[in-house]
Amino acid sequence: MGGLTVNTKLLRQILVGFVRDEVYKVGVRKGVLGLSGGIDSALVAYIAAEALGPENVHAYCMPYRTSNPESEAHARLVAESLGINFKVIEITPMIDAYFTMTPDADNMRRGNKMARERMTILYDHSAAVGGLVLGTSNKTELLLGYGTLHGDMASALNPIGDIYKSQVWALSEAMGVPSEVIEKKPSADLWAGQTDEQELGFTYREADELLYRMVDQRMSREELISAGFDSAFIDNVHRKVQGSHFKRRLPIIAKVSNRTIDRDFRYARDWGK
Repeated sequence: MGGLTVNTKLLRQILVGFVRDEVYKVGVRKGVLGLSGGIDSALVAYIAAEALGPENVHAYCMPYRTSNPESEAHARLVAESLGINFKVIEITPMIDAYFTMTPDADNMRRGNKMARERMTILYDHSAAVGGLVLGTSNKTELLLGYGTLHGDMASALNPIGDIYKSQVWALSEAMGVPSEVIEKKPSADLWAGQTDEQELGFTYREADELLYRMVDQRMSREELISAGFDSAFIDNVHRKVQGSHFKRRLPIIAKVSNRTIDRDFRYARDWGK
């Protein structure tokens, strides 16, 4: 899997096997995910359907009143192409009820609340159907901190968290994700007209080229500059990676005993089997 160019056949096999193994070892047979109409959740739906069977995948589209209607249409297109369980749950009443108390809240607060509301719904439905919540954040987003803690970044397991956005596009094409989903501009659809790349200030492909060298190849700042990357771009991305590290780990627990959870007590889920 070296580099941003991937063997999609092998990657598909690995990720399908990962979902099947991790879901089954818990003792359940179903996967639950939010299907936003974007490429990341579409790819996870395709992986899950192949791993668990379409009848065991439960996808939920959770629009707000300002959401782009195209998002729901594309979510429905993916669900119908796979034959998975699909339901639309409108989150407008819950969100508006909360923000009547703070009507001056900005777009960031509203977007974070929506993301967390959607995740609470997914976890409720995971309990109802007896399945695990599948994450849909890719490696680029996770490294940049472009996601909501305890919102879209929450899950029981994440099949695409170690593949960059460029690789998501490649694997999605190989697995037959509808072209309408693959070709549209990435957007979290948090407010009207919002796009990921406009908000970030650079494209995902630009970020992937840098992040792969910075993170996977562990190139120094000097080496990155020598490789042709702009110093301001390097510093910008580095700040995002460094400043969002708290989002990529469990809550820090103060150590006062001999065996502290997540420091000394780190048994894997299948330890002893």
